[in-house]
Amino acid sequence: MIDFYYWPTPNGWKISILLEELGLAYRTVPVDINAGDQFAPEFLAISPNNRMPAIVDHEPADGFGDQPLPIFESAAIARYLAIKTGQFYPADYRLRKEIDEWLYWQVGNLGPMGGQMSHFVNYAPGDHPYSEKRYRNEYHRCLGVLERRLADREYLVGEVYTIADIVNWPWVLIAKAMGQPLDEFPRVAAWRQRVKQRPAVQRGVDLGKQWRDGRPKSAAARNRLFNQTGHTDRGSQPDDAG
Repeated sequence: MIDFYYWPTPNGWKISILLEELGLAYRTVPVDINAGDQFAPEFLAISPNNRMPAIVDHEPADGFGDQPLPIFESAAIARYLAIKTGQFYPADYRLRKEIDEWLYWQVGNLGPMGGQMSHFVNYAPGDHPYSEKRYRNEYHRCLGVLERRLADREYLVGEVYTIADIVNWPWVLIAKAMGQPLDEFPRVAAWRQRVKQRPAVQRGVDLGKQWRDGRPKSAAARNRLFNQTGHTDRGSQPDDAG
């Protein structure tokens, strides 16, 4: 059994989709980032960067010991679960090298740029034309990177659906909702639809859909969420989680 610390954002969907694809038994533990649950001491003991998703594996893979194993950061979770189950992470060294490249590209580029864009488009009060333009341009650039990558392949690593697709896809799913059409990126649009048709992907995105109100529940929660408390270790953006 896996305890899955989750809230329905693109980063949360990475792992909800993977858990559904793998068919693993898990228990969802809501981490309401709008209410500040990510700062609870018991959650920080699992995810010290106060970001979800995180998991605790109560039946860790051989070689990882016999005690419950906590893991934070979505790419680390995805890689661990794929290796443990032998799925969506082929044994071929060169394929693994490519998958790792696209995992780390996502957490260093597509995710942060999309998260910052979402912040200024959907959450920041007032007008921030410079910031909004910068992150729109960077998100647009990242979509261009994916478009070129998909020029001669069905998935990010050849014809094989892997954790590279699972981790990148949620940040493309929300493109239109952030005002970024995919007309310029037909290959990305086709890949987005191809992945979306998978039943496990649909189940993963639907997990916790009743919680998607998208707004902090109080002024204090908003201040915590956007690091306006004066404590530099307590900031967390709703769509820039781990």
